[in-house]
Amino acid sequence: MRVLITGGAGFVGSHLTDALLARGDQVVVLDDLSTGRHDNIRDHIGDHNFEFIMGSILNEALVDDAVRRVDVVLHLAAAVGVELIVGRPLESLATNIRGSEIVLEKCHKYGRKVLVTSTSEIYGKNDSDLLSEEDDRILGSPLKTRWSYSEAKAIEEVLAYSYWKEKGLPAVIVRLFNTVGPRQVGHYGMVIPRFVEQGLKGQPITVYGDGTQRRCFCHVADVVQALLGLMDSREAEGQVFNVGSQEEISIADLAVRVTERLGSGSPIVKVSYDDAYEEGFEDMPRRVPNTARVKDLIGWAPTRNLNQIIADVAADISTR
Repeated sequence: MRVLITGGAGFVGSHLTDALLARGDQVVVLDDLSTGRHDNIRDHIGDHNFEFIMGSILNEALVDDAVRRVDVVLHLAAAVGVELIVGRPLESLATNIRGSEIVLEKCHKYGRKVLVTSTSEIYGKNDSDLLSEEDDRILGSPLKTRWSYSEAKAIEEVLAYSYWKEKGLPAVIVRLFNTVGPRQVGHYGMVIPRFVEQGLKGQPITVYGDGTQRRCFCHVADVVQALLGLMDSREAEGQVFNVGSQEEISIADLAVRVTERLGSGSPIVKVSYDDAYEEGFEDMPRRVPNTARVKDLIGWAPTRNLNQIIADVAADISTR
């Protein structure tokens, strides 16, 4: 197959690029390098099965030409990370809504299957045990930019689902829960690479809020296998899938775990949300996915635990 990956120079996208090329597919990467990095795909430059297009998903003509020349589209390009969303809300909304609209329009125009990567942010403040794909969304005020990412990705999901239901576009929606691993950076609020980098440098490890908020982290290598399996599955079309780990930990305990695994003497300090992000910032206390649907369809489950994630992130940061 010839596969287009929007955002293919980013964290998850570059790992998908590696996996697709390794199995013999051809890959076209479209990325404006706003959060992606050329270093992530440098090893593939010159490979006749690889093509890099420097550009934005907001460039309609560029997206049209790229989609026209491929068989399948993996749409990962998005403004991501809490710090980026809060700091540049208008730019983030344009990318996440209009950019996705353009990608889906072109996939419909040329009849290309598309896999859209959404997010656990969809669920907002819903902290129910084992969130299922049909569970309700519980969000704060639209005047709080914290929730703009969730709103934008929900619109993206509705667009993808409507194209499938009304126009027959083969579309798959995947909600990722805290994907982590090598190549991820902590600049935009990603907690594990930030903690690991602070620990390796002996700097204070900064826990935002009171640290009681609980999350699950999934290794990018496991996530890539889920995305490939769902991309290849005809039965996945028209459905939405949670993809993530169920190994739950509080952020305060995560900070302790990082110091222990690294043998770091870094102190752990707490920073208020108001100081870390903006006044009145809201977070959710817990987020754990129900992944029965993806397991039932393609037999997927994560194989790497949190200790392996921390080790791999530390090894990656140490070699930068």
